[in-house]
Amino acid sequence: MQTTETYNDHVVRLFLLASAVWGIVGMLVGMYLAAELAWPALNFDIPFLTFSKLRPDHTFGVIFGFGGSALMGTCYYSAQRTGHTRLAWGGLATFTFWGWQLICVLAMVSMPLGLTQSKEYAEPEWWIDIFIAVVWVSFGAVFFATLARRRIQHIYVSNWYYGAFIIAVGLLHIVNNLAVPVSMFKSYPIYSGVVDAMVQWWYGHNAVAFFLTAGFLGMMYYFVPRQAQQPLWSYRFSIVNFWALISVYMWAGAHHLMYTALPDWVQSVGMAFSLVLLMPSWGSAANGLLTFNGSWHRLKDDPAAKFMVLSLVFYAASTFEGSMMAIKTVNSLSHYTDWTIAHVHSGSLGWVAMITIGSLYAMAPRALGRPAMHSHNGMELHFWLHLSGTLFYVISMWAAGVTEGMMWRATNPDGGLTYSFIDSLIAIKPLYIFRWFGGVLIWLGMWVMAWNLWYTAADARRKIILPIPVPIPEPIPHQTPAPLPAAS
Repeated sequence: MQTTETYNDHVVRLFLLASAVWGIVGMLVGMYLAAELAWPALNFDIPFLTFSKLRPDHTFGVIFGFGGSALMGTCYYSAQRTGHTRLAWGGLATFTFWGWQLICVLAMVSMPLGLTQSKEYAEPEWWIDIFIAVVWVSFGAVFFATLARRRIQHIYVSNWYYGAFIIAVGLLHIVNNLAVPVSMFKSYPIYSGVVDAMVQWWYGHNAVAFFLTAGFLGMMYYFVPRQAQQPLWSYRFSIVNFWALISVYMWAGAHHLMYTALPDWVQSVGMAFSLVLLMPSWGSAANGLLTFNGSWHRLKDDPAAKFMVLSLVFYAASTFEGSMMAIKTVNSLSHYTDWTIAHVHSGSLGWVAMITIGSLYAMAPRALGRPAMHSHNGMELHFWLHLSGTLFYVISMWAAGVTEGMMWRATNPDGGLTYSFIDSLIAIKPLYIFRWFGGVLIWLGMWVMAWNLWYTAADARRKIILPIPVPIPEPIPHQTPAPLPAAS
């Protein structure tokens, strides 16, 4: 027996297309900034084109525009299907879409003009921060109301991760952005000195933990079994990893402040928890990869599966690297070098972007009521452009970072520095050009995805199926946890 009610995929499709647009915009800014580092004259002595003014646009556009839109869209999509229910409060869900897009536009216009708090990943001024809080609470209300009206008793693990991501990011955003406004365009944080730094990196690292990890693990736990076409390798293991991850991650932020004025014992706590963090991180990566046991043949013909598997490989690699870089002796070499940039982009381009792209390719045909993406060859081309660009980027920055660290710590017999700072810049300049070239490949790949999504949507419009209604099935009594939702 089936009801006549269908899933609400209208807002899902909006977030889907917005994610592709922000991916192009955010990565275009990143590509231009990479070019500025290789050829500094490209800022043309225009203040709002300098690296310092544009860099927040790159991080905000990619993390919150591209990643945030994808997270909200996939969250709305999977919550309906794992709960066998229609999205709650459809009008409020639509508000979260338009509100989030307005936030991204306001932030990316205001930051190059100097209207910024100068906080990493939290640059927008106080009035934008208030709007972010309103939209985020609305997003949480829609999600948890949808869970409350679910027709399946069990809450699938992807919703655990999405729920933790929503609650933690809201808490982090509000606490870190407590400030005293002195005008429409200027405010001062209530924290000062070392306390401000500690609160900022409690926020900054846990933005990575809950926005760029927990949220995307929720995406992974839903779409990987769907794409592998078989159950999750170990459902119990996924729950163990969930509780381990959210218990440990909160305490690791101090590893961003090694060799600073932060008390040494706090730095040591951050280092210790960073090492422990490796276990739940590798646990989730292994769970996702082992889900493909028996389905590895799908990698030959399914670009979405390729993106997902490679994303899990990069997730395992970048989390291992992050834990190792938190060790004080390793950090003494990597601190303030491009090795940190390599690590960040191994995680963001390898893990976050790849699981997002794979999930969007998996979700788009279903959300648009099509049997497949418009162009299979376009998906293949995107995979190789993105993978090649990521490897160019990360390997060049690894080499640059180690070169910088070794040159900065080299000393003569009399104790003087062997190399000046400008010597290290000259040594790594060719690697900056390789980094820029990698960024070009990644950006071109985003254009390929946007083109493919646009024509997949055009196919849907041409057939007047916006999209094919998917009936919501009746729940099965005493249904056991199943990683594969009953409806596509």
